Amino acid sequence: MLPRSFCNHIDSLCLLFVMVCVVSAPPALLGQANDDPQAMKQKIDELVKQQQYIQALPLLEKMVVIEPKNHEMHLRLGFALLSQINITPDADERKALRIRAREAFTRAKETGDAHPVVDALIQSIPPDGSEGPAFSSNKAASDLMEQAEAFFSQGKSDEALENYQKALVLDPKLYDAAVFCGDVYLQKQDWAQAEVWYQKAIAIDPMKEKAYRYSATPYMKQKKYDIARDRYVEAYITEPYSKFSAAGLSQWGNITKTALGHPKIDIPTNVKFDEKGNAQINLDASALLGGKDDGSFAWIIYGGTRSVWHKEKFAKTFPDEKTYRHSLNEEVEALRSVVHAATSEKKTKKLSPSLAKLKELDDKGLLEAYILIATPDDGIAADFPKYLAQDRDKLRRYVVEYVLTNGGK
Repeated sequence: MLPRSFCNHIDSLCLLFVMVCVVSAPPALLGQANDDPQAMKQKIDELVKQQQYIQALPLLEKMVVIEPKNHEMHLRLGFALLSQINITPDADERKALRIRAREAFTRAKETGDAHPVVDALIQSIPPDGSEGPAFSSNKAASDLMEQAEAFFSQGKSDEALENYQKALVLDPKLYDAAVFCGDVYLQKQDWAQAEVWYQKAIAIDPMKEKAYRYSATPYMKQKKYDIARDRYVEAYITEPYSKFSAAGLSQWGNITKTALGHPKIDIPTNVKFDEKGNAQINLDASALLGGKDDGSFAWIIYGGTRSVWHKEKFAKTFPDEKTYRHSLNEEVEALRSVVHAATSEKKTKKLSPSLAKLKELDDKGLLEAYILIATPDDGIAADFPKYLAQDRDKLRRYVVEYVLTNGGK
C-alpha cells in the first residue's frame, strides 16, 4: 500500500532521476494558440528543480495533452498529482488523485520509460487509490506531520522542517519525520545536515531501506559514487524484495556504467506437491542423458530431498508453524545435497557451470544469501528477516562480490 508520506517526498531516486533528465521531446503538434510548449517545459523544469510540483501541475496537465508520448511529462505529472494530495482535505478527492497518479506512471511506462523505478511507482499505489496508514499512533504527532507535508508541498521548507522536528519530539520513533528532515536539507543542498537526519532515521529503524537509499542521493549529486554505492547496497540488502531498493541500485549502475546481475545458475528440475502431499518432480532429461561427466546427474537428488522436507522434516524443524512452506533450510539442503553428490562421484570430471557456481557460493558461506536474494519464493522470503538480523554481513558480501560484478564474472 502506498504510504501517505510518499505523496510529497518524492523518492530520492526519482528526484535524482527527474532532476538530471533533459527533456528532448519532439515539437508540439496540438498546442493551444496561447501555449508555447518550449516555454512551458522550461517553466516546468524550473518548478521541478524547486520541488514545486503543485505549481507545475496545471502546466503538466497541458503538456501531456500537447505531447501525449512524452514519458517524462507523464512521470512528472504523477509526482505532481501525489503532491497535490497533501493540500487536498477531501478523502474522495485524495483517492481520485492517487488513481490519476497511478495512471500517469502507467502512461509513462507505456510511452517508453523503462526505468525500474516506474514499475515500483505503479505497484506502490493501490489500483483503487486507497490511503495508507497514519504517520503515527500519536495523533498530535500525526497531525503535525500532515501539516508539515502541506507546507513542504507548497515550497515552505522551513515551516515543514519545524513541524517534522516537533512531531519527532512527540514520537521519537517516527521514522518518516527524521527522513523528511533529511529531505528538507537535501533540497537546501545542505549535504552534511541531510546526512545527519538520514542517519537518525536509520538509528530509529535499521530494518527499513528508505533512509539508506535516500542518503545516497546527496553523494550521487556530488559524484561521490563509491559512498553512494554503499548506501544503495545497504538499502538493497535490507529490503531486497522492494522494487525501490532494486531500482536504487540499478540507478547507480546505470550512472556509473556498472553491469549488475546475479550468478547464472540453471536448476534443471522443479518440484510441486499435490493435495495429498505427494511430490511431482519434473527433471530435464538432458541432465540425465548423454553420459555426462559434469555432475548433472546429481540433480535427481534435489526433488527427493525436498520431498522429505515436505513429508516430515519441515514439521520437525518448524514445530510452531502449522502449514508447510518451502523454507530456506530446505532449499539450502536440497542444493547442497546435489553439489555433494556431484563432487563425490568419481566419474565427475568437471562440474557444470551451474554446479561449480553453487559450490563456490557454498564454500564462501554465501549460498543462503544467494537463495534469499536471487531465487526466493514466498516461503523462502519468510526466513529473510531472521537471516538479515543474524547475517547482514553475508548479504552485503554477496551483493558486493556477485551482484556488483554481474554475477561474479
